Order: sequence, then structure tokens, then C-alpha cells
Amino acid sequence: MSAMDKKYDFKVIFSVKNANPNGDPLNGNRPRQNFDGFGEVSDVCLKRKIRNRLQDLGENIFVQSADRTDDGFKSLKDRASNDEDLAKILAGKKNAGADQFATIACEKWTDVRSFGQVFAFKGSDLSVGVRGPVSIQMAESLDTITINSMQITKSVNSITGDTKGSDTMGMKHFVDFGVYVFNGSINPQLAEKTGFSTADAEKILTALTSLFENDASAARPDGSMAVEKVYWWEHSSKLGDYSSAKVHRSVTIHKKENVQQAKSFADYVIEEESLAGLTPRIIEGR
Repeated sequence: MSAMDKKYDFKVIFSVKNANPNGDPLNGNRPRQNFDGFGEVSDVCLKRKIRNRLQDLGENIFVQSADRTDDGFKSLKDRASNDEDLAKILAGKKNAGADQFATIACEKWTDVRSFGQVFAFKGSDLSVGVRGPVSIQMAESLDTITINSMQITKSVNSITGDTKGSDTMGMKHFVDFGVYVFNGSINPQLAEKTGFSTADAEKILTALTSLFENDASAARPDGSMAVEKVYWWEHSSKLGDYSSAKVHRSVTIHKKENVQQAKSFADYVIEEESLAGLTPRIIEGR
């Protein structure tokens, strides 16, 4: 794999319709919302989806969801200990071989060399921190969101003799409609340390453009969340032609003049500021 010798920035625009993009467990699993009423999706949630897509693409993933494990391991420690070299280092003295552990882990798992990882397990004195080159911000909606709540019932008893019957109530929360945006960057200096390559960057791009494939659930039915556009900037050097903040700000999205409440992505206008020497690659949602 060729070493990454350039900086990358990206912006992802996605829409949500009648779905819960990221439930808040501290608020009855209602869609996340800041104090100003704008919708949010945490960076942790977004990284989980990227990991899932990379896993679908055949990549080795260290932090796998419990319902998506492809190697049968029930914990991160079990997965790490399955590698003979890593197991020997884990059983050794405190922080002995930490650098070697990080090198092996980065070579073995795509998400470790992408996002980094902290390896600290009960029963082992070893503590290893890997700082990854791929950084992702939280997603935020362009406008304030309207959250609807639907009361639901179950139509059959779970067990024979259950006296609650079909009148047992539950709640389902969803966003009527919203367009969300998040930004990210890939740092070439950190990429050198983890072995993250240009090929790995392309895999991240592929995952971003298909972020919600194989992600359906009762809260997020198929088609209720869609990637609309991905902007991908490839700088000419490791230092970058412009700061990430300037690059991300070069694309702005706002509602059309005659639209009061957006009902679809077509209700928005995208404006792109030209940056000399840096032209984005624009990928339409699949």
C-alpha cells in the first residue's frame, strides 16, 4: 500500500425522513437535539456506521458491534488475545513492547489505523494508546428539527398467562425531516505513525458515500436516511493548501428563498466557494 503523502478533508450531507438518526439514552431515546433545537448525530455514532461499512467491504475491524461479529469473539480483549504476538505482549510486563503492540494492531485492523484505539484490559498491566489520522466532527442539522412521538402497542402476549395483553404501550420517536452535515479530515502526519495509506483513504470515502447501507432498523427503516452529497478535498501536500476550517466553510447550504419549511433536499441550495489550487471531488449519494 502506498503511503499517504497528502492531507484530505471531507464534508458529508445526508437527509433524514421519519427516522431516528441517533437516539439519546438520557432522554428516552429521542433523537439527539441541542439546546437551540438543532438535531445532532454524535461522532461515535458516525464512526460506528463507517466501521460497519468497512466490515461489509471485507476489512478487518477491531471494534465490532455485538450483533455483527464475524469472528465469534465476545470482547475486545478476546479479539486482541487471539493474535499470538499481541497475546505475548499483553502477558508481559507493564508497557513492555507497547510500540510493537501498536504497530501490529494497526497492521491488523483497519479501524485502529484509521481512528486510533486505547488498549487497556482488565488483568493486563499493558496500556497502549493509538492516535488515528481520521477525525470526524458531530453532524448537525441545517435547521431546527421537529420530533414526533408515536405511541405503540404490542398485539400479542410475550408469554402465556401474561395479563397485560395488547394494551401494553411503548413510544417511538422520529424526526419529520432534516438535512444534516458533518465534516472530517485525514492527517498525513498521524497516518505515517499508524500506516494509514492512500488506499485506506479511498476505503473511507467508499464508506462515507454508502453510509446507511445495511443500517436499517425499526428506528431507521431502509430509505429513511440517505447520503445526498460527499465533498472530498485532496490537498497537494502534507501540510495542506488551506486549513481544514477554511475548506469546510467553503461549502455552505441554505434553504431556497421561497421555502419556509424544508420538506426535501431539493428545498436547499448549495454554494461552493472556489479555493485556488484545490477543487473538491463531489460524489452524489447512491
